Amino acid sequence: MAPQVTVDSINPKVIECQYAVRGEIVILAQKLQQEIQAKPEAYPFQEILYCNIGNPQSLGQKSITFFREVLALCDHPAILAKSETQALFSADSIERARKILDQIPGRATGAYSHSQGIKGLRDTIAAAIEARDGFPADPNDIFMTDGASPAVHMMMQLLIRSEKDGILCPIPQYPLYSASIALHGGTLVPYYLDEATGWGLEVSELKKQLQEAKSNGITVRALVVINPGNPTGQVLAEENQKAIVEFCKEEGLVLLADEVYQENVYVPEKKFHSFKKVARSMGYSEKDIHLVSFQSVSKGYYGECGKRGGYMEVTGFGADVREHIYKLASVNLCSNITGQILASLVMSPPKVGDKSYESYIAERDGILSSLARRAKTLEDAFNKLEGITCNKAEGAMYLFPRINLPKKAIKAAEEVKTAPDLFYCRRLLNETGIVFVPGSGFGQVPGTWHFRCTILPQEEKIPAIVTRLTDFHKRFMDEFRE
Repeated sequence: MAPQVTVDSINPKVIECQYAVRGEIVILAQKLQQEIQAKPEAYPFQEILYCNIGNPQSLGQKSITFFREVLALCDHPAILAKSETQALFSADSIERARKILDQIPGRATGAYSHSQGIKGLRDTIAAAIEARDGFPADPNDIFMTDGASPAVHMMMQLLIRSEKDGILCPIPQYPLYSASIALHGGTLVPYYLDEATGWGLEVSELKKQLQEAKSNGITVRALVVINPGNPTGQVLAEENQKAIVEFCKEEGLVLLADEVYQENVYVPEKKFHSFKKVARSMGYSEKDIHLVSFQSVSKGYYGECGKRGGYMEVTGFGADVREHIYKLASVNLCSNITGQILASLVMSPPKVGDKSYESYIAERDGILSSLARRAKTLEDAFNKLEGITCNKAEGAMYLFPRINLPKKAIKAAEEVKTAPDLFYCRRLLNETGIVFVPGSGFGQVPGTWHFRCTILPQEEKIPAIVTRLTDFHKRFMDEFRE
């Protein structure tokens, strides 16, 4: 009998699921990279400049020394007893590694842990959340995960019962949300961020979309808020956050707060406030609002994407529901131990007086100030290009410029059955080696076109990106001018 698994017979939810940041453009970029390696003279550029995904270390960002020293010592504790270790590692990284190993059953990073994560590490994270927000945090509310993505999937699995259940999601959004909603069989209920007000989140828009969903027979279960924003880079004002919390409380919605870019704020007039801090400062307790906050070691100034560390803090759910969340965590046994250790280090880095404090601060501030400069350089460059407007990069790792494409370019894209922003990004890649992700992969107001660009290529490469992009864009606009 012939094999029976075909595209027509696999789960249709998998077919429906899309993930643009590793989609068609990136597959083409990888193909071009192989061709350049085999035949360097084949293209007018010698390297692919990946501006498609928030993956800092792949683009040359250095890891934080203290974090890596502690990880190395925890993974190979035998070297703690060697005299050379004192010379090679800082005293506080040795002390932290010993403390962490004492918290791990069997002192073994190669063993399974409790399904929620190692209790001592959750204690550290809860204490850090409490110090950050000024309100109590319970280690039993912390679920350690392999990055923030599995935590998002876990919550979608918990909340979505059928296609009649909806999740309010920002548009533009990070494609993880549309993908996970599709995979778990729910309905994405879009709310549009206002580009004219720097990607503002208006509660009136939330109410409008909620009512429309209800009139279509959709039960909206949760609201996703990404702050700082991805792909849009805005940082919410505290007053705006209070209005969002009030909306969720009034409507009985779970607030899913994606806060993985909490360290990435580049403008002095804005500050990160966690939604939990905002809710508690309004006087709302566990009994008043369901709130899940996501954090990851992949972003911030640490950029440890490959270590797959993160957690969610789950508050406001009854003990009976919590049992089922724990069961979902147990199905995966536990998250990886290296990621768990790193999550605790990210939330509790060296403090004043620690041996590593000054070098840690120098590394952290060096990375963040460089990211701020790169964001400003790219923002200014985009705003100088004909037909392109770009909002201020307040935070996160991305810019999401709007491009007003000539009608001839839109027609040319339609002729090859391609979205116009994908058409532009494909041409850009083929002619310059620059990888941007089309805005259609994130969602956008119909009739508008965008692309997402990371600010992560190393600072010395930013001028080359600007030059290549500027030259290409002029040629493109001249070619399709009316």
